[in-house]
Amino acid sequence: MDIIDISIIVLYIMITLFVGIWVSKKASKGLKSYFLGGNDIKWYFLGLSNGSGMFDVSGTAWMVGILFLYGVKSFMFMWMWPIWNQIFVMMFLAVWIRRSNIMTGSEWILTRFGDGKAGRASHIIVAIFAIVAAIGFIAYFFEGVGKFMTIILPWDMTLILGGHSLLTSAQSYALIIIFLTTIYTIKGGMFSVVATEVLQYLIMVLAGIIVAAYTFFIISDVELNAIITEEWKNVFFGWELGEHWTGDYKAFNDLIDTEGYKMFGAFIGMTLFKGFFASIAGPTPSFDFQRILSTKTVKEAAYMSGFTNLILFIPRYLLIAGVVVIAIVALGPGYAINGNLSGGELELLLPKVINFQIPVGLKGLLLAGLLAAFMSTFSAFVNAGPAYIVNDIYKKYFKPIATDKHYIQASYIASFLVVGLGVFMGFFANSINSLTLWITSALFGGYVAANFLKWIWWRFNGWGYFWGMLAGLIVASAQFILEQNKANLGEGSFLYELISIPAIYLFPMIFGFSLLGSFLGTFLTKPTDMVTLKSFYKNVKPWGWWTPIYKELKAEDPDFTKNNDFWLDMFNVAIGIIWQSSMILLPIYFVFRDYPKAGIVFIIFAVTSLILKFTWLDRVRKIPN
Repeated sequence: MDIIDISIIVLYIMITLFVGIWVSKKASKGLKSYFLGGNDIKWYFLGLSNGSGMFDVSGTAWMVGILFLYGVKSFMFMWMWPIWNQIFVMMFLAVWIRRSNIMTGSEWILTRFGDGKAGRASHIIVAIFAIVAAIGFIAYFFEGVGKFMTIILPWDMTLILGGHSLLTSAQSYALIIIFLTTIYTIKGGMFSVVATEVLQYLIMVLAGIIVAAYTFFIISDVELNAIITEEWKNVFFGWELGEHWTGDYKAFNDLIDTEGYKMFGAFIGMTLFKGFFASIAGPTPSFDFQRILSTKTVKEAAYMSGFTNLILFIPRYLLIAGVVVIAIVALGPGYAINGNLSGGELELLLPKVINFQIPVGLKGLLLAGLLAAFMSTFSAFVNAGPAYIVNDIYKKYFKPIATDKHYIQASYIASFLVVGLGVFMGFFANSINSLTLWITSALFGGYVAANFLKWIWWRFNGWGYFWGMLAGLIVASAQFILEQNKANLGEGSFLYELISIPAIYLFPMIFGFSLLGSFLGTFLTKPTDMVTLKSFYKNVKPWGWWTPIYKELKAEDPDFTKNNDFWLDMFNVAIGIIWQSSMILLPIYFVFRDYPKAGIVFIIFAVTSLILKFTWLDRVRKIPN
């Protein structure tokens, strides 16, 4: 590590801490100011912040690995999250959510189910889910940034006491970065998070552009095309994955066979099945939800969500594709000869490329960009998680009357608690991939059923929501615990074989348990009171099965109209997914010098953008402020 690179990183950290602490005085005005920025932040700053928060280093390392191995089709692996949840939010959910005018996702639940026992049960369970999700993501970041920094930085940070290793070097690095990020996040709340994330986004964009440009100077088209195949560049697929690698690189096909995604058609079918329900369920109660609630108006919530999609993917995939080009040409031959490419090794491609293949100066800038990616995502969860502890549990059930200063101090304690539990969980995680699969497939799988039903079905009540969420959380937590203790289950046993199934294929089982809990909880208890249902439906106006409520409101107000936009919203979602996919494929094809395909993708991007201008943007502009 050259002194120039170290200087760039130190300068970046100092500027970030300065900006975060400098704006922190604005957060002292109360909880709304602390967690939502007082609904006074411009929508485009919130969009930049939201995009920055999704640009995390652990996810980037994972995407580098899967693009290297699976080629262009790997962008569909992102559907496991599913990334086009953002499209559903953009098209209609942001408007539905922002109309509630509240502070957190669990507080929003009370507007749907009321403030009785059933409503409070649903309120508590979604707050618990939000806290568990925040802790899970912090563990995911802890695991990823530690591995990343150990390979990049030259110093051994292993902590030894009495001849015993208390902390590995990776854990020490992770703790240092997490501590620095936590300081300004806790101090400044949403204002500090947004201010630093806008700065971090600009650094990440610059890093992505420079890395992509650098590959054109050091690697020729001939070198690149001598290794990658047409199948590697082919976005279309059959039931099974074809041979992605030939010649000296055929051994990489064996790794594809053992990763669990060889039956690619079944995998994509499952991601589509899960993705549809998960996306209609809406954003999980985390930083994305907080950004929507932080906007000034309903119209700006829609603008912010659309802007997030527009600014996120192209710069991120310029960086990812640039790193993969270097990895294939510089590291691929060595892996092919030694035969030591594994799933775990894929996670290390990003730091290895930076460490051994990036020149002085550019290395420091790229590291600053990736640190920015980590810190922005981490700070977003540190801001979102404690909001549920303080506003939805402590304030509501333990101390409803106190000063703003008291609640903000409680938020500081809650933030340290969430970070501490996340770090503790990170010590016991096997890999970034295991955490990724648990969060995307198991934890989010338990969230889907209840949150899908809450929008579309009037009869679904608070107890149905509570038992649906609880069933999903229990199964998801059991899946994680068993996965971490797989070696102790005994090979050949039922539980061992069940846990050996890729997590995405367990989604229907988790979804089924959650759906069963939702239906039993609903039909064994009385409906939500009509006053709450009418207030919710009149305010939010979702489409779905709301006929009894619509008739009541129509009788009271003959001018009341229901939402008939289901098919238009679904059309926009379909166009939006194509639009989003084009923004991922465009930088990949461009950086890999496949200009004909890049041209086709650009035309698709232009056409879908034009369609959405008429079918989405023009409609948003008509929403009253």
